[in-house]
Amino acid sequence: MSMFTHMLAILFGMGSWVSINGLWVELPLIVPQIPEGWYLPSYLSVLIQMANVGPLFVTLIHRFRPGALNETTVIYVIIILGTVASFLLGFFWKETVLVAGVPRSLALLVLTFFLAAVDCTSSVTFLPFMMRLQPQYLTTYFIGEGVSGLLPALVALIQGVGVVHCINTTQSLNHTINTSNSAGNYDLQAQYQPSNFSAEVFFFFLSAMMLVCLVAFLLLNHHPAVVREHPNPRYTNGTNENSQSRRTWAEQRPMMDPFRHQNHKSRSSFGTGSYSWMQVVYIFVILAWVNALSNTVLPSVQSYSCLPYGNNAYHLSATLAAVSNPLACFIAIFVSIRSLVFLGFLTVLGTGIGSYIMLMAALSPCPLLAEDTSGAAVMVLAWIFFILSLSYVKVIIGVILRDEGHSALVWCGAVVQLGSLLGAVTMFPLVSVYGLFSSGDPCNTSCP
Repeated sequence: MSMFTHMLAILFGMGSWVSINGLWVELPLIVPQIPEGWYLPSYLSVLIQMANVGPLFVTLIHRFRPGALNETTVIYVIIILGTVASFLLGFFWKETVLVAGVPRSLALLVLTFFLAAVDCTSSVTFLPFMMRLQPQYLTTYFIGEGVSGLLPALVALIQGVGVVHCINTTQSLNHTINTSNSAGNYDLQAQYQPSNFSAEVFFFFLSAMMLVCLVAFLLLNHHPAVVREHPNPRYTNGTNENSQSRRTWAEQRPMMDPFRHQNHKSRSSFGTGSYSWMQVVYIFVILAWVNALSNTVLPSVQSYSCLPYGNNAYHLSATLAAVSNPLACFIAIFVSIRSLVFLGFLTVLGTGIGSYIMLMAALSPCPLLAEDTSGAAVMVLAWIFFILSLSYVKVIIGVILRDEGHSALVWCGAVVQLGSLLGAVTMFPLVSVYGLFSSGDPCNTSCP
């Protein structure tokens, strides 16, 4: 294996969700300066789900007109679109337009939709493209996908987004300025610190990351060192340039798998036939479930679960959870357990940890051990192991489906988006409409 190709796979995977992940971590800096205020996260959730029209279109074309869509061309288009949209955000994110007499951040919302369409469509195009490379590089790609969430979070930390200082304030009982001779009520007030650099610079950084992804994709397609590592020059890449027989070969040819008998009996018409239809349904149900939990359900309540334990607990859980994703992918390079029973066990374990996090979010602003240091430690560890376990499941399922052929990876990306969609549709009314969760104050959490 080539370290150069590994690095390109990481940089390519990094472009998959870096734009939307970056937009989310920048919200504390954006929200005070736009008319939508804290309604913006709700708008973003709706826009991201509307953007699933991209992967839906690709999946339907692949299903009903196999080979009609040039996968490489689609990837070039969406990466360039993501680069341009991120760059334009740096200039227009604060611009407002009167809509029905009310100022709206129309440019921000439109450009966000394009970014969401890029990132959602990457799920059904980037993964199948990795069929061009040896199976080992798929895990490296997942590391890059994890970095797409970690890197913007680290840059936002350097920027100082959401950094809170708790300061003593005095509210005089007789409302006089001079409190030296009057009794006062002392309280802690959260004061958000100014950022080290502007949101414009951050958006230009996101644009640069998409440009890096574009360069990596160019090299993955054309660099001689990478081309030599293609499994077989007859790989069709899902286009009409080759004959139907070659497409069939690319779809059905199993990769070398030490866990599979070479003369195995076909158990279904899915992929290479290694799995029965019951097992295929089991795999895809787990895939949809873990993506719903890790991509939308639990992230939508992260602030509710962490802020009652303090601002440090919130930042630690967000940062270390982001680190856990690529760490799980790195572990999968050396320890790849494909047992469906083991994947089910990890899914149940991650779901159990996620249930604890959800329970603490529901109990906010007074969850268990809210005023104890151990409570913050448990919450941070819960987020780490939640993301670690479910990320490992996602990677191994991706590796399994990669061996089942190009179509299996297309359906893998579609199910990832479906799971995320179902999670968002479930949580949006609970959080934004019915208001079932109450946020804790990072400086003043007082519980009986």
